[in-house]
Amino acid sequence: MSDTQEKRGYTADDPYNAPARRRTGWTGFVVFGGIMLVMMGSFQAIEGFVALFKEDQYLVTRNGLTLTMDYTSWGWTHLFLGLAAIGIGIGVLLGQMWARVLGIVVAVLSALANIAFLPAYPIWCTIVIATDILVIYALAVHGAEVKES
Repeated sequence: MSDTQEKRGYTADDPYNAPARRRTGWTGFVVFGGIMLVMMGSFQAIEGFVALFKEDQYLVTRNGLTLTMDYTSWGWTHLFLGLAAIGIGIGVLLGQMWARVLGIVVAVLSALANIAFLPAYPIWCTIVIATDILVIYALAVHGAEVKES
């Protein structure tokens, strides 16, 4: 037995208790990020369904969309991103590391897709992009705190 073990009063056979990490108020912000992923995924899926089934809903300027694609392609893109965001948001709420990483990736892809869709629906796309930025920040900086709560 070493001198350090004798001073602290434990032996090599005793279980190791890791020191507790300090919880901060940012845990709620990560939960907010997970809930926003689920909500924004739902909204994006609805946006995709609208683009698929009612193309005349979106008004586009003379220059058209940033990327020239038909609304069916945009509908499937938004629908896929939305469904992925819903599943990943649930994983974030459960404190899964894979969900935090994929949540950041999906939020970045969502922001890029909405930048390209901006001429068709400017106000809504701006709201989605701002929310994506908040989700990226919450998951990147404070994501580990949800697992511990």
